[in-house]
Amino acid sequence: MTSSRSGVEAHAIDRLLRNVRTGRFERSLSALTAAGALVAAAEIYFEHDKASFGNPWMWAPVALGPVGAAAGIAGVLSHRMAKTALPLASAAIVANGLQGTYLHARGIADKPGGWRNARYNMEMGPPLLAPLLVTLVGGMGLLAAILRREK
Repeated sequence: MTSSRSGVEAHAIDRLLRNVRTGRFERSLSALTAAGALVAAAEIYFEHDKASFGNPWMWAPVALGPVGAAAGIAGVLSHRMAKTALPLASAAIVANGLQGTYLHARGIADKPGGWRNARYNMEMGPPLLAPLLVTLVGGMGLLAAILRREK
């Protein structure tokens, strides 16, 4: 026989799984978007600081992190914000992540040997796939906006 504590935990897990199966995950995914935006922005700040913010565009993902976090928190608190502010902020994050992928690819190409020396330049140059990770955070926010709200 299970203890009442584990019974409560199983019930919460069952409710979470039922919500996910029925597309009711708006608030939870909004919260994950908020957390992901802050963590990503902090990591991006440290990495771009190592590069001395040599390109002014390096500030864009750092600035979008708190915007995404605020929109995610607003989406947790308000159904209306989850359908307006969150998708706008998330779309900006996705666009910036795609732009960052392009800029990182261009940075690799500008290294000595360019793409002919791809393995070395991808290790020593800007991380090509890192901006796609922030794009996933924006994608979570876009997904949250189309899901239904938990009861």
